[in-house]
Amino acid sequence: MRRPLAIANQHPRLRLDRHALARVIATLDAHPAEFNGGCPAGELSLAFFTDGALAQLHADFLDDPTITDVITFEGNPDLGTAGEICVSVDAALRHVKLPLARGRRAVPAARLAAFSDELTLYVVHGWLHLAGYDDLQPAKKRIMRRAEARALALLRRAPGGLPRFALK
Repeated sequence: MRRPLAIANQHPRLRLDRHALARVIATLDAHPAEFNGGCPAGELSLAFFTDGALAQLHADFLDDPTITDVITFEGNPDLGTAGEICVSVDAALRHVKLPLARGRRAVPAARLAAFSDELTLYVVHGWLHLAGYDDLQPAKKRIMRRAEARALALLRRAPGGLPRFALK
């Protein structure tokens, strides 16, 4: 049974496929033994933001106003929530060297694929945090990076592969 999934797109340029994102979460959820027992049961929320909006959340909830790529909030299993994964679309745009502002030229397919892969990595990263992974210490960060690589390989082999995101 698929977990309840709430998806909020708060980024003005992002176009996403909700069904493809649901497949990502369902695929990860189907392999808990490979990832510390997996993400806790309950509704999972995915939210896609601009840098500014995510930095505001970072400041409001973690007392750190800096820009970041992913923030993960643990849920409350007693209330039926697994947690929330908040992603900066702008961070992924920067990572693959795409302009943050809307441009006149079409985005090359290879760059758009790299952007989609990076956004998917951010979702995976947040899911892994909810599964108990930590990346604040070098040794734990290496463990998390290996888990990210396994998760992305698993998603690439899954029906439908990695989701593709588009830009307006």
